[in-house]
Amino acid sequence: MRIVSLLPSATEIVFAVGRGDDLVGVTFECDHPPAARSRRIVSTSTLPEGLSPAEIDAVVSARVAAGEHLYRLDEGALAELDADVLLTQDLCAVCAVDVERVDDALEYLGCTAQVVTLDPQSLDGVLASIGEVGAVLDARDGAATLVDSLRTRLGALDDAVATRAARSVLVLEWTDPPFCAGHWVPDLVTAGGGTAVLANPGADSHRITWDAVRAAPADVVLVAPCGYHLDAAAGLAAQLVANGRVRATAEVWAVDADSHFVRPGPRVVEGAETVGRILHPEVLGPPAPASARRITEGAAHDG
Repeated sequence: MRIVSLLPSATEIVFAVGRGDDLVGVTFECDHPPAARSRRIVSTSTLPEGLSPAEIDAVVSARVAAGEHLYRLDEGALAELDADVLLTQDLCAVCAVDVERVDDALEYLGCTAQVVTLDPQSLDGVLASIGEVGAVLDARDGAATLVDSLRTRLGALDDAVATRAARSVLVLEWTDPPFCAGHWVPDLVTAGGGTAVLANPGADSHRITWDAVRAAPADVVLVAPCGYHLDAAAGLAAQLVANGRVRATAEVWAVDADSHFVRPGPRVVEGAETVGRILHPEVLGPPAPASARRITEGAAHDG
């Protein structure tokens, strides 16, 4: 079986269920596990490099309004790879090649790959998508074992925070302009023993105002910008604090958004655990330094 993944999260799932050796094509964003970097890249971004979050938002908004593509699909590579299965999404036009464009390209090239569209809306949906990929790739046992282990970890997390007072959490999935948490991300807050504020669970993340951000009754602000790992997220979070964009009493953290929050793959469970460690270190211990970084102390928390 020859597999092409147009999603970083799908790439992670393929490896996690034991079919990484069959993966022949990936996107430029597929960076986990490291072996993914050795596969042929079939999709790249059309955005200029080095843009700020505000500049990225402006360019993306203009191109979407004009009906222009945000990703470049290498049709020649697709034809040469001759995939049996192609994994993609129809959840967010900003996150990957549009599925209709994929279908058109395959038809034009005469490719007969099975196109599997993954569109999880919730944490349960993310786990279900692992089973879906396992079924398509004839890796049901590997997928079932993985999902069982992830549910066991979530169960242990729930047990650990069950008696703790829930803390209110504002997650920013983009920083200029600010975007609220959507889809499965609010579920990560809930699983970690928090209450998500200004969130849109099971639906799209969307723009919110800075006035709403400053007024949000959040004990903790998590800066989790889509497309950013921890160091870059920490820089953006520090800018928000310096510019007075968040409540002075809020505890502000930056997290590794791409690894554990915004990509709907197996590692979102680590995102939920990271939330739990940020909110309830008295029972879970502090978060791993590679996963989260405290930017401000905020008000005292008595556990």
